Amino acid sequence: MARQPGQRREEILQALANMLEAPETAKITTAALAARLEVSEAALYRHFPSKARMYEGLIEFIEATLFSLVNKVQSENTADRQVEQIMVLLLGFASRNRGMARILIGDALLHEDPRLQQRVTQLLDRLEASLRQSLRMARPAGTDNQERANMLLCFVLGRWQQLVRSGFSRDPLEGWAKVAPVLLSEGSRIVMPF
Repeated sequence: MARQPGQRREEILQALANMLEAPETAKITTAALAARLEVSEAALYRHFPSKARMYEGLIEFIEATLFSLVNKVQSENTADRQVEQIMVLLLGFASRNRGMARILIGDALLHEDPRLQQRVTQLLDRLEASLRQSLRMARPAGTDNQERANMLLCFVLGRWQQLVRSGFSRDPLEGWAKVAPVLLSEGSRIVMPF
């Protein structure tokens, strides 16, 4: 039976994502990816001109998935529920897509094309902007939504880091019910000792 157009491309991206879910952080080579798919490296390059384009394909998947879900949360929830739902979405996405978490924290991109890291940085900036937009709708006018959105994104990034560094044993949503009221409350303030 013949493959549908783009099916081999999707198989390559799925295999790469599966390889990224391994707890060890060894660099993934095109030779190892080709061996996993039982094809030649040349077959990989017929679908992607470079390994960087394969990673870009995964980043595009992450962007499309996250922003379609964020948009859904923003359209279906009241302003005061949006921020919490976005946070749960981001933390849960990493739990279910561990290989993607390695991309989001930059771990999988260490020795790859620097433009990939820039692309992830832009994605994270857009997520922060989405949080800021939801905060603006839910918070009073005098609130510093930019700093609060940054703090929330930093929390998410920290939980993603813990997930990856623990060999995927620490769930990003662990203890969320206890942390959320403090993290999301308007009255929570960080007091600097200096």
